[in-house]
Amino acid sequence: MDNHIKIVLVDDEILFRKGVFFLLDREKNIEIIAEASNGVELVTFLNENENHPDIVIMDLKMPLLNGVEATKILHKEYPQIKIIALTSYDSSSFIANMINVGAVSYLVKNSTPQELLKTINEVAVKGFYYNEKVLKVIQQTISSSKNSKSALNNNYLTNREIEVLQLICEQKTTAEIGEKLFISPRTVEGHRNNLLLKTESKNSAGLVVYAIQNEIAVIV
Repeated sequence: MDNHIKIVLVDDEILFRKGVFFLLDREKNIEIIAEASNGVELVTFLNENENHPDIVIMDLKMPLLNGVEATKILHKEYPQIKIIALTSYDSSSFIANMINVGAVSYLVKNSTPQELLKTINEVAVKGFYYNEKVLKVIQQTISSSKNSKSALNNNYLTNREIEVLQLICEQKTTAEIGEKLFISPRTVEGHRNNLLLKTESKNSAGLVVYAIQNEIAVIV
């Protein structure tokens, strides 16, 4: 892929962070613009610099300000920045919590370099990327708390919006959705924006959660 992706690495384990840095630094389309050892350093960097990343790769357990709290701040103050959680915690509760506060992808630290690179590139193109494990956790979390189901009547969505939403859940790009439905990419973005407004979702990742909650899309 030839799209340029700016990244900030946030992890208090210096050796691990440097390892990820050297892995990503070899990629022609990826630029590491900063590193931070905790959420405070990350927020300070963003506040003091105009050169913001497209993606932040975020650890969870860090001193001063952990990854969950830092994600909440970024989701509110810098919503255009995509957050990929990269952590040693593999439990469903951690995954569900990070997705809930705004992470658009979740990886454990024993993932392969190929998995990390794929996740970064998918997030850069589509705005989010859920692997099979994360999708199952979302489904399990929703099915175990029936009261989380949205009160929004699905009739509020048009047939075309539902078609677009289902294809978003299949993690199709805007161009792929347009090609499938014989509409322009600009029209796809219009439908996506309408879906965000109607479902009160903040990003495409939230749309996937909404679709599973309301049984518009079933992930197998």
